[in-house]
Amino acid sequence: MKAHYLGHVVFYVKNLQQSLAFYRDLLGFKEIGRVFDGTAAALTSGRTHHELLLIQVGDAPGPPQGRRRGLYHIGIKVGNNLDELRAAKRELERSAVTIDGMSDHTVSQSLYLRDPDDNEVELYVDADESVWKNNPAAVLAPIKLLHL
Repeated sequence: MKAHYLGHVVFYVKNLQQSLAFYRDLLGFKEIGRVFDGTAAALTSGRTHHELLLIQVGDAPGPPQGRRRGLYHIGIKVGNNLDELRAAKRELERSAVTIDGMSDHTVSQSLYLRDPDDNEVELYVDADESVWKNNPAAVLAPIKLLHL
């Protein structure tokens, strides 16, 4: 067996409308439809039928802080170059979204933030693919601070 790509992510969320305001309205995913009597929404970037499913669970406990097992963060590609990442940063700032960090991973450049349920989200652009195709170990390069 060979995985082709990561197909989708499912999040349990406290408030579906707040999560839709973040993933649909701010990040630009398209809402495909609702299921479970309207308490869950499927979203897509257009790459496939859905990449994200949000299921409202109300006041259930959220993700624990600090080191733990389980999901660390999800990465969402938001463009093809640093100018597009700068534009995303400006839009986040206009929307009063706190940016927790900015990193240059050699193979990609990233912004880190939290969704309404405190899940970490990485918004990124890839470096030229020749960087990692010519040197697959580049993905292990030391992380540098990104200045945008």
